[in-house]
Amino acid sequence: METPAIPLHIAIIPDGNRRWAKAKHLPAFFGHKRGVDVMEKTCYAALDRGVKVLTFWAFSTENWKRAKREVNYLFKLFEDVFKNRLEKFDKENIKLLVSGRTDEFPSKLQYYIKRAVARTKNNTRGIVHLCLNYGGRSEIIDMVKKIIKEKVSPDRINKKTINSHLYTPGLPDPDLIVRTSGEQRTSGFLPWQLEYAEYAFIKKHWPDFNESDIDQLIKDFQSRQRRFGK
Repeated sequence: METPAIPLHIAIIPDGNRRWAKAKHLPAFFGHKRGVDVMEKTCYAALDRGVKVLTFWAFSTENWKRAKREVNYLFKLFEDVFKNRLEKFDKENIKLLVSGRTDEFPSKLQYYIKRAVARTKNNTRGIVHLCLNYGGRSEIIDMVKKIIKEKVSPDRINKKTINSHLYTPGLPDPDLIVRTSGEQRTSGFLPWQLEYAEYAFIKKHWPDFNESDIDQLIKDFQSRQRRFGK
């Protein structure tokens, strides 16, 4: 199968915020704040280049293990995205989706998430999909629970059944997954959806990611031949 000129769906693990801050002798909070700003800029830049879906793993189920002060700061940053940056996302005709166990978040953050998703649900330019309190195994566990709860007969369970019970049914599988900060693993991110994704690992920390990196990723993607098992 011929590789499309532009990846339809790019999934990103924006790693290295704390390492970026440490290298600059700054508190970790500066790295997280810069990381959110870069994430927003990346959304607009990627959509400008023809990407239709951008997925970011912004908070994992393992991130609760971090210091409480840092976790609370991340919640404030997420509130900022869904409250104060919503106007621009909506004006740019971008649809916001959120995956993960967000019912474990503070009630105020849950409110802003639901409001942002509802307000942008009819936008058509592209989709920004944020994975919050997300874990790949957690998604699979929750998917199995949904199927069991619905009492689906075993002989009716197939790929379509599983796809329809994942956190965000209907999203196309990622064509390209990107991880920054030199780590070369996916850490359980989207284990079902990444079956035929192309992988790209970037050494620079996420706060240093910019538009030239998007261009290089697209160029590299265009040079690959995707056979899908054929």
